[in-house]
Amino acid sequence: MLKNYLTLTKFGITLFAILSALSGYLVAFPMGNAISGFEILLLIVGLYFICSGSFSINQAQEKSIDEKMPRTAKRPIVKGVITPLHAMVIGVFMVALGSLVLYILNPTTAYLGLATVFLYNIAYTIIWKKRWAFGAVPGAVPGAMPVVIGYSAVGNFLDPQCLYLFLIMFLWQMPHFWSLAIRFKDDYKQGGIPVLPTVVGDERTRYHIGLYTFAYIGVTLALPLFLKANILYMVLVLPMAAKVIYEFFKYFKSEEQKAWLPFFLWVNFSVIVFLLAPAVDQWVYYWAQIY
Repeated sequence: MLKNYLTLTKFGITLFAILSALSGYLVAFPMGNAISGFEILLLIVGLYFICSGSFSINQAQEKSIDEKMPRTAKRPIVKGVITPLHAMVIGVFMVALGSLVLYILNPTTAYLGLATVFLYNIAYTIIWKKRWAFGAVPGAVPGAMPVVIGYSAVGNFLDPQCLYLFLIMFLWQMPHFWSLAIRFKDDYKQGGIPVLPTVVGDERTRYHIGLYTFAYIGVTLALPLFLKANILYMVLVLPMAAKVIYEFFKYFKSEEQKAWLPFFLWVNFSVIVFLLAPAVDQWVYYWAQIY
């Protein structure tokens, strides 16, 4: 039963969302103030319930699609372990609970959380995903919102620092998703989802992957324009940026079916580095000045 619950709420993606939110929180937190463990707990709990609830609602919405796709055929709703109505009720309850927790932390944070649910479960799931090959582009907005939610808990989410973190999360999603979509192109065809590879083909999709990969790395290299760049920028961010570009060219030139996987893994690993490095750098620099 636990496994079904974790699958329904996409526990792994939820953990990543929480991690990115914590990065936003740490970047926004005023240097010199004592970090509140209670605030961090509210952020983690609130975002956990909002993300888990949104994913539960999403799987209730997409039962008919998931039934047609081998990659999603083992999800609990498809297997009949959980009914769509049950999943929807669980999801709505979790979103409401998570919003309440975030409201206690900061009303703006709660409103951003609810806006994210609307963008993901209504705009993306119902409209963009089903009707547009480039649906992943506006669909990347709710995917990038957790870092903004975390930032808004203690700072103005319209700050340039928050913009940098948002752009990193936003631009990363196209190389991530489209390389995965090439791998599972047949699944998406069976599900009737017009992802980019099924509409324009693998080769043209790789060109689009390259466009967003270069934009993603370009924003990364521009970090000093948004935040203070210190030692981790030099020893982690710059080498990782070079590695991602290298892996993209390997992927772009290769005709092997498994060529997507190294690029996919490095892109995913890179976004963790790019989000955490500025947060850690900022605090290391502050502590170095004190001691």
